Order: sequence, then structure tokens, then C-alpha cells
Amino acid sequence: MLKNLILMIGLLVLIAVTGFNKPSSKNVNQSSYYLMKSPLESDNPNISDISVKTMEGNDVVLSDYKGKVLLIVNVASNCGNTPQYEALERIYEKYKDKGFEILAFPCNDFGGQEPGTNTEIKEFCKTNYNVTFELFDKIKVLGVDKSPLYAKLIQTEPAGDIKWNFVKLLVDKSGNVVERYRSKVQPEDPAIISQIENLLSQ
Repeated sequence: MLKNLILMIGLLVLIAVTGFNKPSSKNVNQSSYYLMKSPLESDNPNISDISVKTMEGNDVVLSDYKGKVLLIVNVASNCGNTPQYEALERIYEKYKDKGFEILAFPCNDFGGQEPGTNTEIKEFCKTNYNVTFELFDKIKVLGVDKSPLYAKLIQTEPAGDIKWNFVKLLVDKSGNVVERYRSKVQPEDPAIISQIENLLSQ
């Protein structure tokens, strides 16, 4: 009898624990019960701990940009997409006073389309496109010498190596990579503009 009593008490305790821990479907959204995280919370990388170099060779930790919305682009001077510099400069001018920054990383990995030195690249961008957003040290985005920044950026879905120049990656104010846009997606595409404005408002 004692054995049965112990079993009954154990059963009641089990029912009580499971019953009180499982929220009522009337009061709690099912997605919150299963703790389904958004991509920003679970899947997408955070770049705040990454250090990069300016064209002058100075180190910059990307956590310095906390509170800013970033668009990171691998750029090239002799590419069919090079005219995108114009649109990049336009959106930079439009949103820079609201907390938006463009970080451009010259790269020679695709067709040898960025062969110049940092000085030559900077002069080209200024002369031809009046670029005023930040240009960083030329880097590699492919292979074993891939920059630590891009090693992390390419974890963003759809994950995998950068395919060409002018891939755009959007980063929120906390350093989380939000979205990845293909080379052919124009900087002023409504999808990009809408997401920039959304992130700036948060």
C-alpha cells in the first residue's frame, strides 16, 4: 500500500510539474512557447569583435560602429558593377545623418578587377564617383587568406563564398548581419532601402 501511495504521489507531482510549465494555448503564442528564435538571434553572425584596417593602415574595431546601420560591400574599379558606386554614394548621402554607414572593401579576387594600390583606388573613387563613404584596405574574400570579416560575413544565409564584386551585406545597430544581397541587386533597390529605413527606425 505504501508503495502504491508513493507511486500516486510521484504521478501527481509529475502532472503538476508538466501542467504548470506548459502554458495555456489560450494565453501564449505557440511560437513563444517553443522559443523559436529569429535569424538575428540564432543564425546570423555578429561582426562587432572583428578588426579591419583603413587604407592608411590603421586598425578599426567594428564595435566602434555600434548604434549604426552598416552596408558592407566588396568593391572593384574595373567591374561591370563599378557604376554602382554612384547609387551607393546617393544612399550614403541620404541616410548618413540618420546613423547609416557604408564600409567598402576593395577586392581583386574576381577577374583581377581591382589591381590598384589603396592610393590609386581612393583617387579613382573620388575622381569618378565622388565617393565620401569609408574605403578600407584591399582584402581577399576567397581562399585560405580570406579576411576574418568575410569569413564571418559569409555565414549569412544563403551561406557560402562571395560570388562576385559588389555583394552587399546589411548589418544592424548591434552588429548582427541581417541580409545578403547579390551583386546585381542595385543599391537603391526598394528591398534594400526598405530594410535600411526599418533598421534605422529601431
